[in-house]
Amino acid sequence: MAAAFPQGANDMPAAISRLRELAYNVWWSWNDDALQLFEHIDPKRFAASGYNPVRLLNELEPGQLASLGENAHFLESYQKVIARFDDYLQGASWYSNNYETSSNARIAYFSAEFGFHESLPIYSGGLGILAGDHIKSASDLGIPLIGIGLLYKKGYFTQKIDALGNQQSEMAAYDFAQLPLQPVLLGDRQLTVSIQLPFRTITLLVWSVQVGRTRVCLLDSDHEANAPEDRAITAGLYGGDQDMRIVQEIVLGIGGIKALRALEVFPNVYHINEGHAAFLALERLKELIQLGLPFHVAVETVRSATVFTTHTPVPAGHDAFNIRMVEHYLGPYFSEVPAHKQAIIALGQDQKTGLFNMTHLAMNTAGLRNGVSKLHGQVSREMFKEFHGHTDANEVPIGSITNGVHLDSWTAPAWKELFDRFLPGTWREEQANTHQWAQVEVIPDESIWKVHMQLKERLINYARKNLAAQRTRNGESQERIDEVRSYLNPRALTIGFARRFATYKRANMIFNDLYRLKKMVNDPDRPIQLIFAGKAHPADYPGQDLIRDIYRISQMKEFLGKIVILENYDIHMARYLVQGVDVWLNNPRRPLEASGTSGQKAAMNGVLNFSVLDGWWEEGYNGTNGWAIGQAGNADWAQQERENTRSLYHLLENEIIPLYYNQGALPHQWIGRMKRSIQSLAPVYNTHRMVQDYTVQSYLPTAERATLFVANGYDVATKVADYKQFIRNNWHQVRILAIEDKLPPSSDAEISPYDAAPSTKKVRAHIHFGPIWPQDTAVEIIYYEEIDESWRQKTVHMEPVGELIGQSQYFEAIVPGHLFHGPHFSIRVRPISANFAHSFELSLVTSTLAWQQG
Repeated sequence: MAAAFPQGANDMPAAISRLRELAYNVWWSWNDDALQLFEHIDPKRFAASGYNPVRLLNELEPGQLASLGENAHFLESYQKVIARFDDYLQGASWYSNNYETSSNARIAYFSAEFGFHESLPIYSGGLGILAGDHIKSASDLGIPLIGIGLLYKKGYFTQKIDALGNQQSEMAAYDFAQLPLQPVLLGDRQLTVSIQLPFRTITLLVWSVQVGRTRVCLLDSDHEANAPEDRAITAGLYGGDQDMRIVQEIVLGIGGIKALRALEVFPNVYHINEGHAAFLALERLKELIQLGLPFHVAVETVRSATVFTTHTPVPAGHDAFNIRMVEHYLGPYFSEVPAHKQAIIALGQDQKTGLFNMTHLAMNTAGLRNGVSKLHGQVSREMFKEFHGHTDANEVPIGSITNGVHLDSWTAPAWKELFDRFLPGTWREEQANTHQWAQVEVIPDESIWKVHMQLKERLINYARKNLAAQRTRNGESQERIDEVRSYLNPRALTIGFARRFATYKRANMIFNDLYRLKKMVNDPDRPIQLIFAGKAHPADYPGQDLIRDIYRISQMKEFLGKIVILENYDIHMARYLVQGVDVWLNNPRRPLEASGTSGQKAAMNGVLNFSVLDGWWEEGYNGTNGWAIGQAGNADWAQQERENTRSLYHLLENEIIPLYYNQGALPHQWIGRMKRSIQSLAPVYNTHRMVQDYTVQSYLPTAERATLFVANGYDVATKVADYKQFIRNNWHQVRILAIEDKLPPSSDAEISPYDAAPSTKKVRAHIHFGPIWPQDTAVEIIYYEEIDESWRQKTVHMEPVGELIGQSQYFEAIVPGHLFHGPHFSIRVRPISANFAHSFELSLVTSTLAWQQG
């Protein structure tokens, strides 16, 4: 099924006939020469369009287009861009070079929001930007992936800040004909799919956004067949109440699967990006049940093909709905599979709260799960420990793939020009190759500082315009408007803080000691200045209070023009900020920042991170590539506030400010740290590395497993489902009957606690298995050793000895002799299968401490 290029009255001259095709592929958004091509057409109009090539072309007069087709300079640039565009679309890729002949992976990536470019406002913040960057890298790498999301008529809100610092939220309906998206056509009509809601059918239009090689399909409920309240389902992002939220998530998950089927797309990997999309599993379950599969086999089939990424380290941040609400809105769905209603509800029910939790649904229907940083993986394993029965937290089957950012989208063109000159020619294609980035060392300090200062002055000019527009709109005096022309000093150490204004991010922490801050801001020789930006959700009143407080402080006489807060933070503003400040500040309450990516964007541009050791920064910080606020560890909030505030001021006064200023005209030591930051962070925290990790660790093994499960009439899926059912029904009969830990034969005497223990000893366990075959279990010894001032779990596999007698057998293993005294180790038995996605796919463990056996 094709996507159509809408035709305007201004058809393209033959010489530039593919200009519209280029405008409808957001490949241009991360290719500077393509952006420059559109800017060359009409710089003012392009800026006024929001840097939107589609709107630009639609607004041009036929005469302007004709003259472009005769402009030799423009034609030369156009032909170069089109040639590179074709090379990109048709050329080899990382995936085609490495996996195309050995894998049949077909991936569907579901996300509630996508942030590709400011001209397509279907994102609110970090989750959407990450999803957009994921898609871009999937395109660059040639991953066979399709995206599924929602098309929001009004997007997210536009933020205005009034003269008192209050956030004002404004919504505007977007004209889809002016956006870089196309209707998906079935014949001469736009493709639609329908879903059932209580007492009505909802018709959904299907649209397509082309992102390089990758297609993203978006669902839109604004169809004339729908009632007005249903046309508003996809009106706004994260708006409305719980009823609106559950309906949007039904549209995304169930409607998304229906759209794939209408497109005749049948993936073998379904990636749920955060729990919003988890209803996709229910639609797939229904498909399989209606094919005749038993429920437990359908669940295993769905699990075999599903990957889930969680982004939320706080239990309250996971979407959860009252069971009655779920029963109501999924009523038409349950009517199609009535025998399985309670079993389906159980897949999402949180036994603690009684609510239907979308993360629980995703966890129960995904074979592989991951957090978005190493620390977040640990937090998630602790959070969902009880979800996995008696499994130890460190073995809960939730891994981690640390987020990254799309380097080409976020790195300033001037920096990329430096990289082109001094790094190997393959640096763009091989971004994750650390050896290539070592060449940053040879870039002259003068060149780096010149680029950095140009970007800083560009940011300051942008900030002044933003502030002037605020004051003009608020009806302030001409004197107040004119004074912003002198705000912010290009030579001052400039700190940026821009992100969603959620209270845990502590945007106001740097104001905990205004006296000390005033001294730093107004130091005549070594001043600092701060630029803030960010939105608070319209229903987040504490977050809006933060904006108001920062605005109030920015208007104080001693801070005027030196602390500013900009309005309407979006992708466009973010580029100025992450490319133009000297230091990127991030001080969330640890461990509430799952990953965070704004600091990664800054690092690509030589901006130094100054952050709490949370999210990605705990693993990115190496002591020389930025600064860490406070220590690692999970102190209570009050203690964190005290220690982090102390650390923040201490580092500013004693390390950051002196390093920036105490080196003459060219701060070589500061530039050296910029280089170390780029060298250590750029090759690791980019989405090329991230998507490669997803491909190797999740997509390829999932595709292989899914293919295996459905082969031969779902033979393996049936065997695994039956096996799990049998194990669950009989696991209660598995018992540890006795444990012996014996000294070596040469040591018959009892050893005093003060004597030296033998280096090793043998442990024997007597296990009763009931009807379970011993080969379907692992019998293990668990103990802990202190390594690098922390306790690490050690696992020793026990081997069977002797015969299986009366469904009981002995197992033996050798362990360190110092475990002889006291309750130092335990024995456990757990079920295993070669067809499990991970070791603890069944959260069944029989375990006992050795000393308890008497």
